[in-house]
Amino acid sequence: MLEMSQKDNSGRASVIKTRFTETFGIEHPIVQGGMQWVGRASLVSAVANAGALGFITALTQPTPEDLVKEIKACREMTDKPFGVNLTILPALTPPPYAEYRQAIIESGVKIVETAGYKPQEHVDDFKKHGVKVIHKCTAVRHAASAERMGVDAISIDGFECAGHPGEDDIPGLILIPAAADKIKIPMIASGGFGDARGLVAALALGAEGVNMGTRFMCTVESPIHQKVKEQIVANDERATDLIFRTLHNTARVAKNAVSQEVVAIERKGGATIEDIRHLVAGARGKVVYEAGDPDHGIWSAGMVQGLIHDIPTCKELVTRMIAEAEQIIAQRLDRMAGLVASKAAE
Repeated sequence: MLEMSQKDNSGRASVIKTRFTETFGIEHPIVQGGMQWVGRASLVSAVANAGALGFITALTQPTPEDLVKEIKACREMTDKPFGVNLTILPALTPPPYAEYRQAIIESGVKIVETAGYKPQEHVDDFKKHGVKVIHKCTAVRHAASAERMGVDAISIDGFECAGHPGEDDIPGLILIPAAADKIKIPMIASGGFGDARGLVAALALGAEGVNMGTRFMCTVESPIHQKVKEQIVANDERATDLIFRTLHNTARVAKNAVSQEVVAIERKGGATIEDIRHLVAGARGKVVYEAGDPDHGIWSAGMVQGLIHDIPTCKELVTRMIAEAEQIIAQRLDRMAGLVASKAAE
């Protein structure tokens, strides 16, 4: 469902409304999903103040107690809705997920983005406490499973995305409408979105909003080094690598000296995680963001880098996207529809 309100008597710009904006109480159908080391209060509050929906990344915080402090800090910077991301991944020593979940609930957060391994336990507990859940997934079958679990919305991740795109290699142009055919709850599109054209395309394909990671990394309020933001602007759509392919845990990352070394090791065949562990350690990626050396370690970025040409504030980015999306819908698409109607009448 897509609605466009008209300008009121004051000349206020129209606003794109969808089931997603109505369900989650936000102004615009734009989401900043969870990003390790990036989803912090400074960015999330700026996204919220711009009328979009931002997510603090729970596991970026060293402990559940630190997460509580980050949520409190975000509340001090915005009075608008925001959420917390909780990504569940298999690990030899798993984080204390239940404790992070409890910290989210006790902090009064009412929107959570889950991702990764089957989140049934977490969904059940969140729902019991009145928390709305968006589950992020990379396949239609996983989206259908999450819908059956009782989540409130789906974020469907195409192959273009940064981070883990799954193993099916289905790009958004196919994945989004395929999911829209099966999913009845609100769904947002993720992977390759960074401007108004992508937003309008996602709405046309059956989504009710877009989720952006790399694009929000490259904003003034993003808590990463300026040199990394400038690298994103300099990069084009080819500047990513797929690593962990041979380990069946594919990840799309920014192409750099380290990612190229990982790819080369995997190409030799028979590589194990031990062969590349020293290259892909998360601590090295954290240093990239803090020290501003894009070649120090692995860091996530999507193909959408090719569409990113500036470093705006979150407010500037969201306002521009909505204004240009409305222009595309009201002028370009309406004009085309008019031409079709004119031809039909001849």
